[in-house]
Amino acid sequence: MTARYDGASAVQQGTLRASVGCSGTGLHSGRQIAMSFHPAAPNTGIVFRRTDARGAIIPANWRHVVDTRLCSVIANADGVRVGTIEHAMAALAGTGIDNIRIDIDGPEVPAMDGSSAPFVAMIERAGIARQGVARRAIEVLKAVYAADGAAHAELAPADMFTVSCAIDFDTPAINRQARTVTLMNGAFKSELCRARTFGFEHEVEQLRKMGLARGGSLENAIVIGQDRILNADGLRYDDEFVRHKILDCVGDLYLAGGPILGHFSGHRSGHALNHQVLQNLFADATAWRFTTLRKPAVRAAKRPELRLATAVH
Repeated sequence: MTARYDGASAVQQGTLRASVGCSGTGLHSGRQIAMSFHPAAPNTGIVFRRTDARGAIIPANWRHVVDTRLCSVIANADGVRVGTIEHAMAALAGTGIDNIRIDIDGPEVPAMDGSSAPFVAMIERAGIARQGVARRAIEVLKAVYAADGAAHAELAPADMFTVSCAIDFDTPAINRQARTVTLMNGAFKSELCRARTFGFEHEVEQLRKMGLARGGSLENAIVIGQDRILNADGLRYDDEFVRHKILDCVGDLYLAGGPILGHFSGHRSGHALNHQVLQNLFADATAWRFTTLRKPAVRAAKRPELRLATAVH
């Protein structure tokens, strides 16, 4: 049975009803990797367990980010790493999964088709269990910024989690694209989860010399040639590129340790700036606070909205 979910609106912590697994090629490592999702107790959070590295545990948290070149990589104090976590993290955010153990037998989450859709399907197969414990969210109290040349990102106060992204590439296959998505009412699944990662044909050789993109192919990424899309099946959305950028933001920002109540806006932002803006947020104790989520009483002719409960740091 397909699980009903609305991750942004869930007010109780969530985990899986059953374990579920997959396998595939790592986008950057090129390795065949098996991964499985397992239920976890309330307040566990999201943790990766490297089954090929003596069961090393790596918490999926912004404090553990060690690399942001083309993907998000986390590591524990012993240097055991897991990379390309953003698409799986986005699926967990979009479905409201707070507590989960992810077993993985390699250094990278498998790319699957380059989107979050396969991970959402896994979660739906397993089923979602609400755990009777209030979710703790991060409420943004004042704007924080990060910038790198012409690229910049901001987190600002808002009643709901909203992401705006704009991108601008000097190729007719992309040009300028912009979109805003409010992560409510199933928007992650309906608007974002099928958007695939993308790259440029002329960059492949250099990336592989850097040890990146060794597993990239037309099966797990959109590949852009000189002036056209090389994938035979074309695009899933007219603006798939900016939708994928928003998907990446959702995954990266879920490393905050819970849902965010705030508005993210990024211009040419990537993993590095997504993480920098999180670091800047948590570096300023006056810019945020923990809060719990609750639904108010339903009023006639009005849709219930999320409210903030009283909170302390």
